[in-house]
Amino acid sequence: MEPIDVTERLGRWSSGRGPLYVLLAARLRQLIDDGELPTGSALPADRAFAGQLAVGRNTVVAAYDLLAAEGRITRRQGSGTRVSGPAAGSGPDTTAAPMFLNLLEPQDDILTLACAAPEAPPPAIVDAYARALPIMAAMTAEIGYHPAGYPPLRQAVADRYTRLGAPTTADRILITNGGQQALSLLARAFVRPGDRVLVETPTYPGALEAFHEEAAILTALPIGLPGFEATAHARRPVLAYFTPTFQNPTGTVLSALRRRRITEIAAALDIPLIADEITADLPFPGVDVPPPLAAETAPPLSLGSSSAAIGHTAAAFGATVISIGSLSKNTWGGLRIGWIRATPPVIARVTRLRAVHDLGGNLPAQIAATGLVPDIDAQCETRAAHLKSGHDVLRAALAARLPEWSVPAVTGGQTLWVRLPYGDGTSFAQTALRHGVAVLAGSGLDAAGGSEDRIRLHFRHPAGLLVEAADRLAAAWQAYHPPAEPASAAPPLAI
Repeated sequence: MEPIDVTERLGRWSSGRGPLYVLLAARLRQLIDDGELPTGSALPADRAFAGQLAVGRNTVVAAYDLLAAEGRITRRQGSGTRVSGPAAGSGPDTTAAPMFLNLLEPQDDILTLACAAPEAPPPAIVDAYARALPIMAAMTAEIGYHPAGYPPLRQAVADRYTRLGAPTTADRILITNGGQQALSLLARAFVRPGDRVLVETPTYPGALEAFHEEAAILTALPIGLPGFEATAHARRPVLAYFTPTFQNPTGTVLSALRRRRITEIAAALDIPLIADEITADLPFPGVDVPPPLAAETAPPLSLGSSSAAIGHTAAAFGATVISIGSLSKNTWGGLRIGWIRATPPVIARVTRLRAVHDLGGNLPAQIAATGLVPDIDAQCETRAAHLKSGHDVLRAALAARLPEWSVPAVTGGQTLWVRLPYGDGTSFAQTALRHGVAVLAGSGLDAAGGSEDRIRLHFRHPAGLLVEAADRLAAAWQAYHPPAEPASAAPPLAI
């Protein structure tokens, strides 16, 4: 392969905020992922590259180490440093943004248990669009650009939070193109290269992708964020992210005491706390759902000597909570309606970013969604029995065909967190794909580099497809031969 002038392709790479090695790694990562540095191309030696960039050798070594941990480059004594591609491993690219793989490269013969979402639009969406048509026909002075969202929809979302116990005004709501855009906008608003973000492990892979895109350094804590206060003092994160209700992927629901404690610590230490509550609308029949985290308004408990002196009034408590919601999981993903609930200054800040990207969302969709938001609870009640049925069908089918797998039950949400008795999820996911079923390897959901023995499955398909998926998984498991070394996917900039 012809030598590549890496320094020429780098362009401006050191103008951001954060350690130089993180900025350099972020720029090289972008070049690799965009194909500007093709697989197999040689990168300069440490000392030579440092001299070309006028930085210390340790900067180059640290940047290379980050990229090597992600599998994007390979460093071997005697043969130098070479690009290994956008993702670690060989064969089909099932480790780079695996949740999105089936969306980017759909295959008709693959049953996907990787990306969970409703299978089809419910009749309520058709009705909502029918009601939206006269509203649009009556518009005479409407340019259609609303960076913060269609005002009646913002008010409808605010009213829903108020009904759920978190008094909210429309200026605390930003409408987005789904929950994923909400995460991406928040990551861009709060994170600079090298900043630390505290996340649960395992967690929603789309969140890891959003933080990864901003070159964040991830600090992982177990579900429920035990050790939050001590870790925050030691690591100084600019943001914390977690899912308090029907956690993705485990289905965990945090207790009221733990929710209050997390909110209290975030408020006392002034750390913006993103509560991803998209899955909170997916309880099984008869399961009580806790109120939104933003409903926490009680005065703080004692935090101990390190932070007890920080006073917060009842009105300020919980002001650091940023809530994310969406119609994607409780109604239909194709509608692409999500939202952020936060303080007015945060909403204004993120709205400015949003305006640069697309000036505002799809107005007809937002008009239709305005009529759907007040009926979310009724829609969820209708879907609850279907979710519970899919959960039970898939667990029963797996128990009959793969009794050695550990498949804990959940009380809501849309995913099962499965433990394999041996091998690793990444290599098994590749075997499963060859048998016609797509699953999500656990290591891609774990910022700490763990969960190698896990896979995530969703249960939203009709019963017949879930049984067929279990048959294919059983065939894949029978044919599966674990590699000598685990084929785990490296976490994005995880420390």
